[in-house]
Amino acid sequence: MKVLHTSDWHIGRTLYGRKRYEEFEAFLNWLAETIQQEQVDALLVAGDIFDTSTPSNRAQELYYQFLGCVAASSCRHVVLIAGNHDSPSFLNAPRELLKALHVHVIGSIPEKREDEVLLLRRADGSPELIVCAVPYLRDRDIRSAEAGESVEEKERKLVEGIRHHYAEVIARAEQKRAELGAELPIISMGHLFTAGGQTVDGDGVRELYVGSLAHLSSGIFPDNLDYLALGHLHIPQRVNASETMRYSGSPLPMGFGEAKDKKSLCLVEFNGIKPVVRLIQVPVFQRLERIKGSWKELSARLLELSSAGSRAWLEIIYEDDEVIGDLRERIDATLSGSEMEVLRVKNNRIIDRVLNQAHDNEVLNELNVNDVFERCLALHEVPKEQWPELLRTYQETVISLYEDDAEAE
Repeated sequence: MKVLHTSDWHIGRTLYGRKRYEEFEAFLNWLAETIQQEQVDALLVAGDIFDTSTPSNRAQELYYQFLGCVAASSCRHVVLIAGNHDSPSFLNAPRELLKALHVHVIGSIPEKREDEVLLLRRADGSPELIVCAVPYLRDRDIRSAEAGESVEEKERKLVEGIRHHYAEVIARAEQKRAELGAELPIISMGHLFTAGGQTVDGDGVRELYVGSLAHLSSGIFPDNLDYLALGHLHIPQRVNASETMRYSGSPLPMGFGEAKDKKSLCLVEFNGIKPVVRLIQVPVFQRLERIKGSWKELSARLLELSSAGSRAWLEIIYEDDEVIGDLRERIDATLSGSEMEVLRVKNNRIIDRVLNQAHDNEVLNELNVNDVFERCLALHEVPKEQWPELLRTYQETVISLYEDDAEAE
């Protein structure tokens, strides 16, 4: 049996205001072709299908067109779980209809744990795979808040809640396998941040929980899994060097920091319950390039790309002692007649000399929400000893806003 593991599509995401629907469409078309070419039996999508909880009409159109295409292919099953960017109720709304196409959607924790355990069958009705489809576990779903509890107590309860949830679901999968008396592989899906996971600047990966629990130990997963299909981190990577515990990564670079990363999907082939993993490299549908340096270095690289007929989207960062006030004009003149598009220009020298004298090299769009809050605390002369507790409370508020389901009643 062949299983294809992917995640973090983020359909609808923009890059410095530039819409990317052509890229998403090209990827989904390529994915459908790859599923057919590789004769994939089951597709697993481990969360963050959309970039926001209220996807645009165009984003929805691409999603449903793809599902319809895969349903008509040789692929027998599709399993999708919600990530932290997704609206659980939006994903769940057509769930019963999609079941007719053998598309299984788990947008939120079901009332019954057994509903997270999916038994997938062959065309003749015989069982072939058990999938523990665990969606992104929101804090409020797995931890009961109590007045006066310490940060350490909150963290302990959160870790135990996540550990208990996975243990319970996987135990039910084991029970189902024992009842069937068949040698079926068990795969668990999840959307979370494991300790030691790699990220890059500007990839848009959000912290999921307050405090150290943003990064969870891989020890929360039981040892009896045959494969762990994770989502949330955008760099393809193994967990604790394990061949069978993986993040597939995002198929498209989410920012210029990922421009040079090789994107891939995980093709997992089972012979009995023993998996063999092979990576399938995702083509580059829109080239991104970050160029940094002095004007001499920038102009040389721009001319090189222009001569090669590049159609890349560019992020240009000027770094040199010379003050250049007409940097954008020089760039536009150098690129005149080319098919490249400049999405962002950052002139570090101007920033150093003119903007934010109290905080060198900072502009608002480069600060995260925690940085901005700290600037507010400093501006209002809040005593430093009060900062840690205020910052934790602020982070809890921000995460609760991210987790609000705009599509729910």
